[in-house]
Amino acid sequence: MIKEHYKKVRGVIGVKQETIQSSFDYIQLAKRGIRANSIANFSRKFNLNKEATASLLDISEPTLYRWLKNNKNLDRNFAVKLLEITDVFIYGVEVFKNKENFIKWLRLPNTSLGGMEPLELLEYPTGISKVRDVLGRIEHGIFS
Repeated sequence: MIKEHYKKVRGVIGVKQETIQSSFDYIQLAKRGIRANSIANFSRKFNLNKEATASLLDISEPTLYRWLKNNKNLDRNFAVKLLEITDVFIYGVEVFKNKENFIKWLRLPNTSLGGMEPLELLEYPTGISKVRDVLGRIEHGIFS
């Protein structure tokens, strides 16, 4: 199950040669470089528009457009953030059993997250872990 999860992350990002066995591998992968077109792969997979994707990465739409146009390697911190957000999205789809239900959940205020929408929190490194924690509680049947 865990190996399948990381295979899905790899598939969404579009890195064919890399082996991902844990989230710690994200750091090494980011150091080696992830191309900007990985952002487009992520957006397509989860049906996100450029505005939502730029917001998740905490960048402007023009910056996102430039990155996609040039398809250079992402800065290490943005690469890690993209990998972590992809990881959470895949986990969310696994927990909710389909993409549509997960995307709806992301846009609903959540009392376990201080009344904020999970999607808002994903812009912040600490928010990513908080959303992941809530997903874990939901997965184990704990009201969240």
